Amino acid sequence: MRPKSAPIKSLSLSRITARPLSSTPACRCPPSCLALTRRYRHSKFLSLDPSITVFSLPRYASSSSSPSNPTTTLESPTSLEMAPKNKFELKTPKGTKDWEGKDMVIRDHIFNTITQVFKRHGGVTIDTPVFELREILAGKYGEDSKLIYDLADQGGEICSLRYDLTVPFARFLAMNKQIQNIKRYHIAKVYRRDQPAMTKGRMREFYQCDFDIAGTYDPMLPDAEVIRIITEVFEGLGWNGGYTIKLNHRKILDGIFQVCGVPEDKIRTISSAVDKLDKLPWADVRKEMTEEKGLDGEVADRIGEWVVLKGKQDLLQKLQSTESLAANESMKKGMEDLALLFEYLEAFGCLDRVSFDLSLARGLDYYTGLIYEVVTQGSAPEVTPGQENAESKPSKKKGKKGSEDDDRSDDPTVGVGSVAAGGRYDNLVGMFSGKSQIPCVGISFGVDRIFSITKAKMAAEKNAAVRNNDVDVYVMAFGQGYLKERMSVCAKLWESGIKAEFLYKVKPKLPAQFKAAEANGVPFAIFLGEDEVKSGKVKIKEMGLQEGHPEKEGILVSMSDMAKEIKVRLQRKRELDEMTRQAEGLRVVHGIKGDEVKDAEKKVEDAKPETTPAAGEATPGTEEPAPSNPTA
Repeated sequence: MRPKSAPIKSLSLSRITARPLSSTPACRCPPSCLALTRRYRHSKFLSLDPSITVFSLPRYASSSSSPSNPTTTLESPTSLEMAPKNKFELKTPKGTKDWEGKDMVIRDHIFNTITQVFKRHGGVTIDTPVFELREILAGKYGEDSKLIYDLADQGGEICSLRYDLTVPFARFLAMNKQIQNIKRYHIAKVYRRDQPAMTKGRMREFYQCDFDIAGTYDPMLPDAEVIRIITEVFEGLGWNGGYTIKLNHRKILDGIFQVCGVPEDKIRTISSAVDKLDKLPWADVRKEMTEEKGLDGEVADRIGEWVVLKGKQDLLQKLQSTESLAANESMKKGMEDLALLFEYLEAFGCLDRVSFDLSLARGLDYYTGLIYEVVTQGSAPEVTPGQENAESKPSKKKGKKGSEDDDRSDDPTVGVGSVAAGGRYDNLVGMFSGKSQIPCVGISFGVDRIFSITKAKMAAEKNAAVRNNDVDVYVMAFGQGYLKERMSVCAKLWESGIKAEFLYKVKPKLPAQFKAAEANGVPFAIFLGEDEVKSGKVKIKEMGLQEGHPEKEGILVSMSDMAKEIKVRLQRKRELDEMTRQAEGLRVVHGIKGDEVKDAEKKVEDAKPETTPAAGEATPGTEEPAPSNPTA
């Protein structure tokens, strides 16, 4: 027991009363104080001495309360045992999300498609830190620099989260001077403190997939290949021409501004205003130029005559035939580049996918030549801010639009935006390495925006099913469960490179095993029963066959032939899916499959000459229709 004279150091209470129990309480509070005193007398935590009671009672306001009289204001005893918990909402930070299930399947398919195209064109991958020294990123992004996430000063280097993958790549080249040419790709997360619109793929943490060609080559050849890469990616994703590659040239845009009378020190800021023409009507852009950026109204009107034009070679010819533009040196260089580019794109077979758009400006400061971005029908907002204002005048009260942290997914004036963008940046490496320049051109794919459009399209068509995993075979058992036998079968399948699973139960019920297989759309099942185990065989069954099908109950094969038979059947099923896609124009990718696929399979099989199936081979074209539940 602690001596009475020893100080109590273990308690830190704002207001306490320590008084013999026989004494009269000094506080002016109800009789409940005495009850609480008796209640806590024998508390192990509070009663450090039998003659002393330490307690903290509910606060009672008193006109005579003062710091000098601590007994006049008391606190609740519960504050000693349990501090009040602040309300905490368990969620991800705004502009971020968790990825799981079918969303991950779709996103992984996007990653795989893009990566295959990058490798096909000779790309090699690198990785850079997720944060950079702040001075590395400073001055590279124009008006968008305000969106950079700066990290708190920890007393060392001042850093920021990377805004894109391009500037870190330029820094990488400047540090590795032995690399003078490279085809590099990089898939990683970047961070921007933009106003989020989650369902439209506008996030604060998101993936970019970049491909860049660095090195000194003949004009426009790398640029043309990058545009060819863009077409291969979106065709590989099954967009089938449902996109447009808008392109322009910085030197052409600068030349137009110079001829129209824009002061040299305002060219970049006027470029940023023009770049908003895909979101705002010309009247709003003109207002920004004149009222916010101080441009003369007549100059803005002259710009407006040009930046609304779109075309291909016809627009280029119009620029070349305009005397005032053709005499401008910046225009000459830009028009020469585009004329050459159109020739190369025709040779690559992708000229039909591009649109020469004079409103495209790309606000980033480091672009020096060709610029481009990819848009689709889902890129544009449902209505422009100008249209919305015409229909209803919003309140002028501040905060009506909400905080910049608020999600704008339901805002009709916010679209997905471009799904890929890039251009030529010949001087960026030199910003880090002095006189040593390495010309570069590249493209960045916005995976989250591509995902958003893909998922919305699937929801609108209501004919797509996505599997959570790639498992090809589910190993089941009757009766005694045969756990070790199921494990052995799975091991043999895994050794053969076949994706397989089994239920983690010693004696699983058959309906539970079927349910697990059907939930992920597993195409084949292997069954083990007493007869199969004794004979050293397994029963292979294709899931979803119609009643009356000759192999509805499955076929018996020896354990030694099991993996080979499964591979044959899987290959046949893949070929049938591909034939179906070609016949019906459907995309069957990683388990994404339409309701019409089953009927299409039958049409394809009916059109094929009759053949006698090999022993143990399933008769095609007799699967039952896809269930209404897309996961079944």
